Amino acid sequence: MAASLLSTKLHFPAARSDLVDRPHLIRRMGEGLAGRLTLVSAPAGYGKTTLVSDWLHSAGCPFTWLSLDDNDNDPVRFLSYLVAALQRVNAKIGQGAQAMLLAPQPPRPESVVTALINDVSAAAQPLVLVLDDYHVISTLALHQLLTFLLDHQPSQMHLVIATRQDPPLPLPRWRARGQMAEFRQADLAFSREETAQFLGNVMQIDLSPTEITALHRRTEGWIAGLQLAALSLRGQEDTHQFVKSFTGSHRYILDYLIEEVLQQQPVDTQDFLTETSILNRLCAPLCDAVTERADSHQVLRLLEQANLFLVPLDESRQWYRYHHLFADLLRHRLELVK
Repeated sequence: MAASLLSTKLHFPAARSDLVDRPHLIRRMGEGLAGRLTLVSAPAGYGKTTLVSDWLHSAGCPFTWLSLDDNDNDPVRFLSYLVAALQRVNAKIGQGAQAMLLAPQPPRPESVVTALINDVSAAAQPLVLVLDDYHVISTLALHQLLTFLLDHQPSQMHLVIATRQDPPLPLPRWRARGQMAEFRQADLAFSREETAQFLGNVMQIDLSPTEITALHRRTEGWIAGLQLAALSLRGQEDTHQFVKSFTGSHRYILDYLIEEVLQQQPVDTQDFLTETSILNRLCAPLCDAVTERADSHQVLRLLEQANLFLVPLDESRQWYRYHHLFADLLRHRLELVK
């Protein structure tokens, strides 16, 4: 099995010099080491992978990285990559687990994870394990294995999960016990000052303070949106008019959101999003009335868990709105189907 593993899935993202300094987030990432888990959960384009890799470059502790894909929903494949990732920190970790995975008879996954836990504990070496793109994992057995790992995780090991949606793990339990650090869309979105630094220093776009503020408000600090806007601004003679008219129906934003977000959803969810885009503020009864369905409360909760550019407007999670650019896209799509 080891010979068939794709080594690039274990490669750590290279350090980049063209980044916006985010010392407050780096500090919080470091403080999260006191718990078992750091969850970085936000929609596409919010810099999840960049934040984690930037922190690790400065953290000074042993770490290993595993980029997941759809094929990793097979438990044996997932565990084989997990063993390979841990062995990059310490070659002695996972030798017994590896033998189980290579045996003619498929092993019990819990036995493999138990062997890994014991090896990590015996090594007594601090390490950070990063699982990137965890949202591609849909196999219940793997979620259960990860829960088992976290519940019995040695104190010197810390797990980081980067995902576009909340995984079906007992997050409330770990949150209540203070065992989990969380980074969400609101944490990762650029502030107005970070937007100015990104546009000027990273993207080399010269805008007035008023134009920077307008673009920041329009994108709500969404990093991918700002990058796409900056790419579009290059060569524009009238930057003021461009910023003024920049919406989710712009071709770059449109292509990104359709490909990376909307098309990844079931058709039923796409229909719900499009039909409710006419609402400036959403609640379950209003959505029921617009869509002629009776389960909007459940759908809204699922959309929030999936980080589908849904912004809560109150603490009780009764009222929501869509991210401005995402709402523009949905309304543009609605006009096309009329």
